[in-house]
Amino acid sequence: MAPAVPAGPWEDDGGRGRVDLIPAKRHAFILECLKREGAVGVQELIDLIGASPSTIRRDLETLERQGALERTHGGAMLQRTELATFEPDLATAAQFARAEKAAIGAAMMSELRAGQSVIFDASTTVLEVARAIAAAPIPLTAVTNSLAIAQILATVPEVRLVMPGGTCKPGSLTLIGQPGENFLRTIHADVAILGTHAITGDMLTETSLEVAAMKQAMIAAARRVVVLADHSKFTAPNFCTICRLADIHQIITDDGIDQAHLTNLRTLDVDVRVVRLSRSGA
Repeated sequence: MAPAVPAGPWEDDGGRGRVDLIPAKRHAFILECLKREGAVGVQELIDLIGASPSTIRRDLETLERQGALERTHGGAMLQRTELATFEPDLATAAQFARAEKAAIGAAMMSELRAGQSVIFDASTTVLEVARAIAAAPIPLTAVTNSLAIAQILATVPEVRLVMPGGTCKPGSLTLIGQPGENFLRTIHADVAILGTHAITGDMLTETSLEVAAMKQAMIAAARRVVVLADHSKFTAPNFCTICRLADIHQIITDDGIDQAHLTNLRTLDVDVRVVRLSRSGA
């Protein structure tokens, strides 16, 4: 039985096939299938994506080299032991849960007020907040270590943009280290908006020590901390701890969150906002 097709940007448009998907979209599609099913065959992916066998095999080889999956005879499966330092490349990460991220970003935008000072971390969900601000500008002072977010907010005349500096993390558009961390210790922002790689129990975790350190500095620099996390982020812990849930003020997630995770958050007295999405077939 073929796996259910994950909702996302790979859905057919006007009956067209999926063969024209860029590699990042195919990689995200394959990983979403594996998360749902645990394993998937090459022929199933050919049927679902519409790409050639050689293209699918190259995609699986790329994802195997990144540590995202294990190859099997005729297909692939999730890593038996998930690698705590694994993160997809920048282009692939941007394709995950795009509708959920956009809805969460719009929800966060609705909570911002004119004149606030806001820290934006470099996560792809926080990027959606910047896009929402660009679409409906409000006057803000924005501090970010994301070159992608800076590029968007720099075009908004109402936004005063501050870049803390640092070294660009290899393979990303994220600034880490000094002087950014020291700069964050000198400011007192109204709100910090953060993403996370994983929420497990009462822990928020990251794959990179340097990124975790930057997020910790952002948390310390803000009066209010909001974490944006789509439902897929409620999973096994990554390599290093960012903080405990007691260190943040709110989580905004989507209605795909498992009820057990939602119950756990509320048991821990976390303020949770669940964004409702209109899902096809629902």
